[in-house]
Amino acid sequence: MLSQGAARRRDGVDVVIGVVETHGRVETLALVDGFEIVSRRRAEYRGRAVEEMDLDAILARHPALVLVDELAHTNAPGSRHAKRYLDVEEILDAGIDVWTTLNIQHVESLNDVVAQITRIRVRETVPDSWIDGAAEIELIDLTPEDLQKRLAEGKVYVRDQARRAVDHFFKPGNLAALRELALRRTAQRVDDQMLGYMRAHAITGPWAAGDRIMVCVSEARGGEALIRYARRMADRLGARWTAVYVEGSRHHRLGEADRDRVARALLLAEKLGGETVTVPATDIVAEILAYARRNNITQIIIGKSSRSRWFEMLHGSVVHDLVRKAGTISVQVLAGDDAPPPGAEERIQTRPADPGFDPRPYLVAAIGVAVTTAAAHGVAAFATTNSIALVYLIPVLFCAARYGLGPSIFASLLSVVAVNFFFLAPLYSLVIADPSNVTSLVFFLVVAVVTSNLQSRARLQARGAAARAKATAELYGFSRKLAAIASSDDLLWAAAYQIAAMLKLRVVILMPQDGSLQVVAGYPPEDRIEETERAAAQWSWANDRPAGRGADTLPGGKWLFLPWGTAASPIGVVGIDREQPGPLLSPDDQRLLESLMDQAAVAIERVRLAKDVDEVRVVAETERLRAALLTSISHDLRTPLASIIGAISSLRRHDQALAPAARGELMEMVEDEAERLNRFVGNLLDMTRLESGVLRPKLEAAEVAEIVGAAADRCAPLVTRHRLGLDLAPDLPLYLLDPILLEQVLVNLIDNAAKYAPAGTAITVSAREEKGLVIRVLDEGDGIPEDKLEAIFDKFNRIHHGDSAQAGTGLGLAICRGFVETMGGRIRAGNRGDRRGAVFTITFPPDLAAPLLPGTSMGL
Repeated sequence: MLSQGAARRRDGVDVVIGVVETHGRVETLALVDGFEIVSRRRAEYRGRAVEEMDLDAILARHPALVLVDELAHTNAPGSRHAKRYLDVEEILDAGIDVWTTLNIQHVESLNDVVAQITRIRVRETVPDSWIDGAAEIELIDLTPEDLQKRLAEGKVYVRDQARRAVDHFFKPGNLAALRELALRRTAQRVDDQMLGYMRAHAITGPWAAGDRIMVCVSEARGGEALIRYARRMADRLGARWTAVYVEGSRHHRLGEADRDRVARALLLAEKLGGETVTVPATDIVAEILAYARRNNITQIIIGKSSRSRWFEMLHGSVVHDLVRKAGTISVQVLAGDDAPPPGAEERIQTRPADPGFDPRPYLVAAIGVAVTTAAAHGVAAFATTNSIALVYLIPVLFCAARYGLGPSIFASLLSVVAVNFFFLAPLYSLVIADPSNVTSLVFFLVVAVVTSNLQSRARLQARGAAARAKATAELYGFSRKLAAIASSDDLLWAAAYQIAAMLKLRVVILMPQDGSLQVVAGYPPEDRIEETERAAAQWSWANDRPAGRGADTLPGGKWLFLPWGTAASPIGVVGIDREQPGPLLSPDDQRLLESLMDQAAVAIERVRLAKDVDEVRVVAETERLRAALLTSISHDLRTPLASIIGAISSLRRHDQALAPAARGELMEMVEDEAERLNRFVGNLLDMTRLESGVLRPKLEAAEVAEIVGAAADRCAPLVTRHRLGLDLAPDLPLYLLDPILLEQVLVNLIDNAAKYAPAGTAITVSAREEKGLVIRVLDEGDGIPEDKLEAIFDKFNRIHHGDSAQAGTGLGLAICRGFVETMGGRIRAGNRGDRRGAVFTITFPPDLAAPLLPGTSMGL
């Protein structure tokens, strides 16, 4: 990194060193020489000083490129970010390029592998997303011998530290394994880049730079043997592998035994670490090859067909077509194992018995041909025999669309017999006199069979599409339902019902409560399960693996329990059961269940996060109010108490020596501070009454001028340094108000104006009738910042002008708003338009005006 950074610096690029750990190595110190080095930040850690990369200094310097060593480093406590890679992320966000270094043992996804190899758990890791998102990666590869030589020479660590590292971590076997991990991880990155390039440029491939294996799964026996072979082959080649099942037109005609074989094969592939993919298609071979070319598959594994030659002649051979059309992709055809796995036939035989032959579709086909024959007799007088034959395609197509291939072929044969018997000479005989009619009937039969086959396929595809559309619509409806639910209990019941309804299963959901798993929802409603089933659920929860019916653990249970959660955290366990014996889920059902569980898990996580956010907000608000209350009490309670205590102490100790004037000043101070303390306690009590909701105004017809005058009298000691003026309209009517509450509001507003307006300025209280009662308190101070006009009514909120802060609790204006709104009015803050100063406007609607009694009049 330093060598290439020096080369970039010589090319004129602005390169600086953010942090480089030289560990005292002479070679590294020589490479650092000549670089501009950003000074490090000092921090305290466990009683000693440490140096960390100075993120703010790098951002202020803003070079073109910064060199940062040891990306996985953990920063000292108190740093802005816990990890150095988060510092690098902020540097990148600022538009600065970064070159950094990372050891292979610090890659998060390889942490467990490294621990198994070295018996040492590396604690400092970097997410794999950092490697995947890097613009460029350069692998520094050394043989174990060369690295050990560098360690011995002190070129990696100082000699004592190097000796300990060689003895414990950098052993020859460990180094060889770590080297392979580094090479494989880099090759994986390069392989992903190549695949992305091929897709971006629509290159069909494959490019055989690295092997990718695909094994084709079908309903035939031997699928599990193919999966195991694919895993062994992938291990030998060090390649990724995928198991693919294509839902062709015959998929919906498969029996339960065939579906079970497909499900077992895909489940085995997942257990062995392969990726499983199921894709619908009408042309199986075309879809397999299209998927292979999209994903750069180099080798395809498929089982040899066990079907007869006649079947392949009629329906075609997937294996033969795949080999012929594969092009540059290698295809391996393996002989399958026709013997069923132990216990498979027993499981299949325990399924419900086949309903057997149903004669109703064939009866409908016969009736359809009879009705068509009667209709054809009506048009036989003016239609040719060939035209009449075409009419018989109607029952054939109807039976193919409604009942499938068998009844439609039966209708085709009946139609041929009907045309021969009723419309070809000699009539009412199966003998055909004209040889040309034989050809016509044969071609009619071929057309009818082919048409019925195509119609039957279209019917199956339409049924499959309709089933998928129905499932998609239900999933969409479920997601919308989840988005509208805000309660965890409602979400759990909705999830249980949806799973039970769509998969026709019994469902229970268990979540940890009080140290054990408890049933929290179920459908049909369940409040308990057997202790043996609860043990399976507990094991599934503890090990994050399925347990119970059909699983590897406790397979003899009645219920199958599946771990449920998101990538962030586990949630609980979902149990499913069906009365019928045999496997619970087909591949389609398994995918549907996973989709439902994932959607519900995300919704549960959303509700939990919203609850956590609310709790954090409440805690933060409580903490803010507590801190503000403590700050206010420490100032506004202790200050007057200190003045009172000091005055009383002086009076006790020096009472005889004090002049009468001085004694009067001290007594006046005690009175003023006691009044101030009384106002403080009164404000706290008023705010408590407001927040508890016990405050009820006593509305009565009140004279506004009297209330304003009483407030002015109470505030006289508070405005000794100001001029208090009253501007009251002479014709103010009576209003239904609480005089005590309104007087307290005006006292608080006048007191607030006296605190913030300079000495010698005027404070004015005006009252007017303007579509209701409007009372204004105006001062000549500095005014209120525009962004604080609403915030000043919050509790413990005070305006700071520069470095000064006025005495007070920050409750007065909050109390004013509470009192005014309790009486049905409004209060708002603003700035005067005629001069500097603030104005507080109280408005009461005209419907609060008190009605005049007959024979009375208003006047001053």
